[in-house]
This record gives sequence, C-alpha cells and structure tokens, in this order.
Amino acid sequence: MTTQEEKILTDEMANSSPAKSVGDPGITPLSPTHIQNDTNDQVPSGMSFMVVVAIDFGTTSSGYAYAFTKEPECIHTMRRWEGGDPGVSNQKTPTTILLTPDRKFHSFGYAARDFYHDLDPSESKHWLYLEKFKMKLHTTANLSINTDLQAANGKRVKALDIFAYALAFFKEQALKELSDQTGCEFDNNDVRWVITVPAIWKMPAKQFMREAAYKSGLVSRDNPEQLIIALEPEAASIYCRKLRLHQMVDLSNQTNQNGCSPTDNVGTAMTQASPGHAAKEHVRRNRQSRTFLVENVVGELWSELEEGDRYVVVDCGGGTVDLTVHQIRLPEGHLKELYKASGGPYGSLGIDYEFEKLLCKIFGQDFIDQFKIKRPAAWVDLMIAFESRKRAAAPGRTNPLNINLPFSFIDYYKKFRGHSVEHALRKSNVDFVKWSSQGMLRMSPDAMNSLFKPTIEHIIQHLNELFEKPEVSNIKFLFLVGGFAESPLLQQAVQNMLQGRSRIIIPHDVGLTILKGAVLFGLDPSIIKVRRSPLTYGVGVLNRFVEDKHPSEKLLVKDGTRWCTDVFDTFISADQSVALGELVKRSYTPAKPSQQVIVIHVYCSEKEKVGFISESGVKKCGTLRLDVSGTESTAPRREIQTHMQFGDTEIRAMAVDVSTGRTVKASIDFLSH
Repeated sequence: MTTQEEKILTDEMANSSPAKSVGDPGITPLSPTHIQNDTNDQVPSGMSFMVVVAIDFGTTSSGYAYAFTKEPECIHTMRRWEGGDPGVSNQKTPTTILLTPDRKFHSFGYAARDFYHDLDPSESKHWLYLEKFKMKLHTTANLSINTDLQAANGKRVKALDIFAYALAFFKEQALKELSDQTGCEFDNNDVRWVITVPAIWKMPAKQFMREAAYKSGLVSRDNPEQLIIALEPEAASIYCRKLRLHQMVDLSNQTNQNGCSPTDNVGTAMTQASPGHAAKEHVRRNRQSRTFLVENVVGELWSELEEGDRYVVVDCGGGTVDLTVHQIRLPEGHLKELYKASGGPYGSLGIDYEFEKLLCKIFGQDFIDQFKIKRPAAWVDLMIAFESRKRAAAPGRTNPLNINLPFSFIDYYKKFRGHSVEHALRKSNVDFVKWSSQGMLRMSPDAMNSLFKPTIEHIIQHLNELFEKPEVSNIKFLFLVGGFAESPLLQQAVQNMLQGRSRIIIPHDVGLTILKGAVLFGLDPSIIKVRRSPLTYGVGVLNRFVEDKHPSEKLLVKDGTRWCTDVFDTFISADQSVALGELVKRSYTPAKPSQQVIVIHVYCSEKEKVGFISESGVKKCGTLRLDVSGTESTAPRREIQTHMQFGDTEIRAMAVDVSTGRTVKASIDFLSH
C-alpha cells in the first residue's frame, strides 16, 4: 500500500483513536444487519475421499485410527506399537519426540523414548528429547508461529517444527499401513485427515494445529477442506451415540455383574481385583482385534434419549479436562451444543506434578532440578515407574505401592548431598513414604490418593459449577471419556458429586473413544449442527456521531460530517448459537468515496457485549484488504459486502465490492496479530 493510500485511509480518523495507529479505514454500515443461512455454503460432505484417518494427538499419548468410506462401519485402530510399558496397554504411543543433535527428526513414541534412554549420558545431553509438549499450546497466552519449547537438555526448539514432525510421522505410518492393506501405493490425496483438539483451546491453538499440518505436508493450503479439526468431546459424543450395552459400563448400576465390579472392565489394566470371566474374555478379544465394528444403528442407550434430552461429555485426558453439554435434535439425532465448552488444565499430568513436588519435598528442589538436567533418561525412567503405579491407585486399596528408584538416582543423590536416599527419607517429615530395602519408595495408598486430590478436586469443582448453570439442568447421562476416566478414584469422586442425578456411562476402551468418534466425524462432518461461539466477532467501523450516546473523545468531524470512530460492529456474540456453515453478511460503504483501498479489520473478544475496538480484551484477528482502484461504482454509495462464515473450527471472511464483483478472502488469523 502506498503512503498516499495510507493517508487517505487514516485521514478519516481522529488522532486519539487506536484505529488511526492501525490504519483502520473509514467504512460505515450501509444497511440494516441481517443474518442469512446459505445452504449451498455448507461444509462439503467430502465423500470423494477413499479413507478417513483421524489422529488423536494427546498430551501424554497419541495414536491414529481409520475407516474406508466404502466400509464406514469398520474402524481400524493403528498397528501395535513397538515397545510398551508394564501395566499400561499400548494401543497408543507416548507423545514423545527425539531430534538428533543437529535438530533433525529421529523418532517418535516408544522408539524415541527407548533410543534416548539407551544413549550414553555424555551423548544424550546433545540430543533433543521432548514430551508432554502439547500443553504449551493451552498455557501460552500470546501463542504465535514462533513460540518455542524446551527440550529435556534445556535447549529451545520451535513448537511449530515439533508439531509438524509429529504429524509427518503419523502421516507416514498411516499411509504405510494403508498401502500394506490395499496392496498398492496409497495416495495422500485420497485421505481426509481429522486432528482432534480440546474444545476449550483458544482459537490461536486450534489454528496452530492447522499450520503444523500444512508445514508437515499432511495437507496443502490449497486444499484446506482435506483436514478437519475436530473437538475432542464432540468426537467422543459422536462415538457414544453408537454404544451398545456390552460396550460400556453404567456406573449408576453399582451392582456386581458376573462377579466383577463395574470398574473392572473399564480400563484394560486398571484394577487389582480379578474381573469376571465375561469381562476378561471381552478385554482379550478387544486387545487382539484392532477393528471395531460400529453398527449402523443407534445404541440402546441412545434410543432412550428423546428430542431435547441433554447430556454432558466429560473428556479427561492427560493435559486438559473438557466439559461439553449437548442436546439431541430428532429425527436425525443431530447434536446441538447447549453451553460453550469449559474445563481447564486438570488432566492426569497434575498427578505427575504432585509426585514431583513430593520428591522435591523429600530430596530438595535443587537436587531434583539438577537431576532432571544431568540424568534426563533416568528421570524419564522414574516417571514411567510412577505411571504404572499411578494406574493401580484405587479407593479401596490397602497395600502400599512400590516405586522403583533408578540406580543413578540413588547414586547421584549420594554424590550431590553426601548422604543416602534412605537418610533423606528418614529426615524428611513425609511419614507416608518409606524406603524399602529393595531400592524402592513405598507409598501408602493414602499417600498416592493425596497426589490425585488437587486434580480431582478441580474437576469436581468445575462439574459443580457447570451443573448450577440453568442450561445444564436435567442431564440424563454423563459420559466419562479420555484416558484419565479409567481412574477408579476419579470415577468415585464423580459418583459422589452427582448423587444419582445423572447416569454415569464409561465406554470400554475409554482411551480410544475420541479416536473412534473422530473417524465417524470425518465420515460425516454435518452430524454436529449447532455450536456455541467461544468469542464475539466484529469489525471496526465509523458510525454517525450521536450526542449523549457516543463519548466525545471518539468524535471526528470530516467534510462537515460528524463521525464516531472505533465502533465495534458485532457479527456474532460469545456463547451465541452458530449453525455449521452459517453465513453472516453486513454491508458497508467507504466513508470517503475516493478511497482506493478498503481495509476491513476483524476483531474478537471474550466479552459478550463490545462497544468499541479500543476496549480492553479486544484483539485484532484478521484483515480484509480490498483494492477498488480503477473501478467506478454506478451507485451513489459504493457497497462493500462483508461475509463471515462460522461453524467449523475455522472462521472464513470475505469482502465483495458489489458493483464490480471483486472479492477478497481471508482466513481469520489468530497467530500473527
């Protein structure tokens, strides 16, 4: 844009206005606002793909599943991973990644962990090992393309590179498996990809995932429809509709069936007690088969639901807990989101942090910090040992849990402090952790339960707050999904909180629920009909100045016309219902007829009601730049139509010069502003 053009635009603005500094144009609303649902703009059904592959990119573990569009009832989960941990079923692989010292991708998952672990300590400190890095997208306030992550050796790497490497790894694995299965080279263009993200993620994090997919070569920018970003609890919800009675546990029927308590057949490796024969048989069959038959019917549970019935999906993962409230719309049984997604960073990672805090209390923060940097592989070992004991925690447990301390921990502690680990335990005031002569930490069940307490309390508090909302009354079912849902301690806490108000349903293979639902979503994206907008969106405009209504500092007099600057013209408000593919149109006209370039800035805010773009919490999230130079408008006032299309996890914007038909499109960009 030339300085001359900039001047034309900014001349319209008062000096005190923030709009002047961003070069906001003078546009003013032309017509009464109206909303139009454009049916031909619906999300494409995309049945031109041969296969749908969904990637569940989790905080602690990841995996993929797929279904051929010709056989939508058969969902295949990925091949068995190499490696694995005792006491942990490996239908997914840990979300860990290893880069060589010159920052090239080396390996992912168990392979990355095992290779890193076997490196000599003098060598391993040059390699870059990252785990549980997905949380960074949730916790970074001003996420951008340049956000970085810290590897185990303290070195920093670009987050976008790491996410792209991980997605490229899944692409390669999945295409290889598809090629083996079909007996010929499988083309990526025949795949519709689905990536799942937490519903409570802010828009920049969701966009970041898409940017990583472009960078990884999963899909190209020219064909954005090939990738769907699915929300985790929505995917779970879609799968739960298909559940048959033998595929779930109803915690509300707390009777023992076949001599097994309901929690026995939830997790594959969760409980100490011996499950009944039927449950054992079920788990054995499931482990061997990687293909799930999703019957093309509505599950028995679902058939109990009537028009307008409500249910809650609580997705408890490694990093976040997501709560979504859905309502059934018959006859097709489409889902409508009733209340915008809520939750927070209350995943099972919180228990690991509590364990780390306990270790710091016993051995000193200075030692633990040093140990993690100097012996990173041994630290990984210690956390693996903790993970399998964490899964053995249960409400009625009486015998202690033993956690193996790696030899290098014991050895390094003696060098660091000059006395033994045993001495440290005796000296610390932590009486519920003892030292066992076999080189283990012995934790009483109470000690282990206390590590769960803060995280579970957060979840319960959040559920309580949710159930107090008027939209969340009369909930028929509560679906507990995600890996952390396997925890008997969490199950019991949810039961105690609900006191029988809703039926609590846990699907079998609860850790794969989201993955299977994401495949179903990819096969039919139109199943989710109504979402709640997480943000308020609008554009910055000039309005005619009205005394007593507009603040005087916003007054701008130009060519005898009194304007109010910085007005936020709302397209859609936070928590408003948005139909998938809904198109909102507004018409504007340049405040100055001679403008050659019309720039429309799109703003967003978490607040429901926004008056001016200068208010706190209002962020610029997109720009539409329409060049109208060299064209004459026949109408006395040139009409510029702005369209915003909502509904999918992305938002698309477009500006049209009505007299010439010139258009400009933009994806709303949450990362670069």
